[in-house]
Amino acid sequence: MVAADGHPEPAAFAHAPEVLLSLGLILAASIVADWIAGRLRLPRISVLVLLGVALNAVQALPWIPVMPAWSPELTQALVTLALVMVAFLLGGDLRITRLRRLGRPIVVLSVAVVLASVAIVTGGLFLLGYPIAVAVGLGAIAAATDPAAVREVIRTVDGQHPWAIVLLGVVAIDDAWGVIAFGLAMAALSLSLGGDALSALTGAGWEIGGAVVLGVVIGLPASALTGRLSPGEPTRVEALAVVLILAGAARALHVSPLLAAMTAGMLVANLSKHHRRSLREIEHIEWPFLVFFFVLAGAGLSPASLPAIAGLTAAYVVLRTLGRLAGGVLAAGWITRRGGPPIPASLGLALTPQAGVALGMALLVAERHPQAAVTLVPAAVAGTVLFEVFGPLLTARILTRTR
Repeated sequence: MVAADGHPEPAAFAHAPEVLLSLGLILAASIVADWIAGRLRLPRISVLVLLGVALNAVQALPWIPVMPAWSPELTQALVTLALVMVAFLLGGDLRITRLRRLGRPIVVLSVAVVLASVAIVTGGLFLLGYPIAVAVGLGAIAAATDPAAVREVIRTVDGQHPWAIVLLGVVAIDDAWGVIAFGLAMAALSLSLGGDALSALTGAGWEIGGAVVLGVVIGLPASALTGRLSPGEPTRVEALAVVLILAGAARALHVSPLLAAMTAGMLVANLSKHHRRSLREIEHIEWPFLVFFFVLAGAGLSPASLPAIAGLTAAYVVLRTLGRLAGGVLAAGWITRRGGPPIPASLGLALTPQAGVALGMALLVAERHPQAAVTLVPAAVAGTVLFEVFGPLLTARILTRTR
């Protein structure tokens, strides 16, 4: 392609018109999806994911410039930015006063759901005869939850629901336990297959510890400076600057952007007197990025790969759902026996949505164990799309039934 001045256009900008057009078309289509969701009384997240599946199915048509020209870097940037915004807001919900009041249900439910999901998916797939790399890999991936979907459903259904704060707290720290479980599972798998378990453990430790340090390094100065400008555009720029720095630094240092953003958001919420200004500005600008996030989650599913991995995907979906249910039942029983506030045993099912973090974990498993990539990655993508479509429906139903 030749630029207006006659010189060849750099390869990085060769598809710029198609990318810009596709971004606009996706946002325009999301408006229609929002209307459809309202008419059918469905979570708009589920409709957006289905929109992504549809876009992937029609992207071969030459007159529909959807996502063939998108670079992996652009996709990763949009997904990371959306997740960092959500994690920063979730960290902002973890104020010390709330944790003192609801800390036990949050910690117990999150740990129980993660452990039950990993154990049931890993053990179930192994008993069904799948290779150990596939069983352990999908078991580790099962720990991840999509905080964006859970948070959006809570906001849509009832932001003042009595268990909303517990669920928001769980998804805020859920990925911390998920990353730990994933690192330990990868270390155990490497050890069982004769690989380098120490390297896997070291990598997991850096991803978790480095993320917390990064969150502190950015969160402390942000808590001292945030919200002191006049409300409106200056505060919006300030909030967006913090989010972009968190996302970029986390990717550059290869640490968890979710944990880093959650740590920073928690510091800002607890140390800044004006934290609501910045959090409110992020709430105002996050939705367009979440649109891209949910559409891209659906677009990751290739219909052509479904027949070969249908059995594995079905087993993964059923076992992970059982793990969520079992975790909620165990947590409810443990808390009740120790005199804590009674929580619904079905609350674990509200944590079924799954998206970007799970896909990232699947790619890491495939990179470290290529022999499992052929079946594991398509199954993880298909399972994630199903959980992202039906998970919000289940979350909304649980919230409606446990008022």
